[in-house]
Amino acid sequence: MLWLLLAIAPWERGAWLLENILTVVSVPLAIVTFRRFRFSDRSYVQGTAFLVLHTIGSHYTYARTPLGDLARAALGLSRNHYDRAVHFAFGLLMLSACRELFFRPPARMPFGRQLGLSVALVAAFGGAYETMEWLTAIVADPKAGIAFLGIQGDVWDAQKDFVSAVAGAVLACLLELRLMTKNKAG
Repeated sequence: MLWLLLAIAPWERGAWLLENILTVVSVPLAIVTFRRFRFSDRSYVQGTAFLVLHTIGSHYTYARTPLGDLARAALGLSRNHYDRAVHFAFGLLMLSACRELFFRPPARMPFGRQLGLSVALVAAFGGAYETMEWLTAIVADPKAGIAFLGIQGDVWDAQKDFVSAVAGAVLACLLELRLMTKNKAG
């Protein structure tokens, strides 16, 4: 429902279309594979939370998202950092799904190693997304491509987005370890 509401009059229709390829592919894929491949309820909730943040960013374009503008004004930032927050959220919210996707029970690999490799998977997905974003911007309508990239004059935008995703994944990894330790103790 939220996706449909945010599809109405986005700031930049071309950028919105490019940004929503992820949603249009991932949601039906999750539905079609639900019976054969189930993620944990937590992974579905976290994935949905990420897609909500992503959908909001696609409606306004990441550079014009009101929440990012509020943060910029409140913190005296030079740019709207909503895109960085969503890249961080990708790492934080999708680490669990990456682990579940690639390390199904009965996992013969120690949990810590699974988490470490899941951080590497998030990094790989983040790097692949930045590369796809760049290639799309080259091929797509230049105006939509620039809005899609959302670099806002920052020549290091792709690298900072990548690092944000990895930082989120590392934090998620630490939280998973903490949760596992707490569950063993209690």
